[in-house]
Amino acid sequence: MKKLIVTLALSALVSSAAYAADLGGKLVKVGSDTTSPPMESVDPTSGQIVGFDVDVVNAICAKINCQAEFVTTGWDGIFAALDQSSFDLVASGVSITDERKKAMDFSDPYIVNSQAVLMRVADQGISLDDFKAHGRKLSAQANTTDAQVAEKVVGRENVVAYDSFSAAIIALKNKDVDGVVINGANAAAYEREFAGELVVAIKDLESDPLGLVFRKGDENVAVFNEGLKAIKDDGTLDKLVAKYWGLK
Repeated sequence: MKKLIVTLALSALVSSAAYAADLGGKLVKVGSDTTSPPMESVDPTSGQIVGFDVDVVNAICAKINCQAEFVTTGWDGIFAALDQSSFDLVASGVSITDERKKAMDFSDPYIVNSQAVLMRVADQGISLDDFKAHGRKLSAQANTTDAQVAEKVVGRENVVAYDSFSAAIIALKNKDVDGVVINGANAAAYEREFAGELVVAIKDLESDPLGLVFRKGDENVAVFNEGLKAIKDDGTLDKLVAKYWGLK
């Protein structure tokens, strides 16, 4: 199924042995730009931060004996806030890239995601070739891999990057741009939110592994990797993927 590319590195055997990593019940603060369901968002009824990333971090903490507290943080300042120790790690659908590795450390990948293009329903017949050939404009949230993908598709001169995702959506609705490059994992949620208005018409542009982000040199990367391995080994990660995307 290519609507969402999800790659999990699964162990062949499930170990019942206790894991060595133990954070002693430590409270771990997690920065997240909580505007991207189903990865992470604020539940309007309860006011709680919910989503796939939240469940993954909580599942890891159950293995390595910690408690996670999510902190809503705007994407444009999230890595600077991590460097300033406003929280201990970032879980926000962050793509692992060579450029980012220079400034921060990542956990092992926990999911691989593909970018897609959100378009107006009336324009859903427009192909990727049409975007390239006719200089159609794409938008994306600034300083994301989505914005980088948009530049590869239509050229930097035809990309409008916005500080917030909501601003990119407004531009699309106002016909200032012809599409918004999004995280493919969020495609179904956006189609539900903007039903009859916007649709994910182009899928599987590029695939990126996603990881948890830590300050450079943080020794807890190894601890979280052990917890991540544990939830892969015992099938917990598979169950969470199925919960949010119905994939096996």
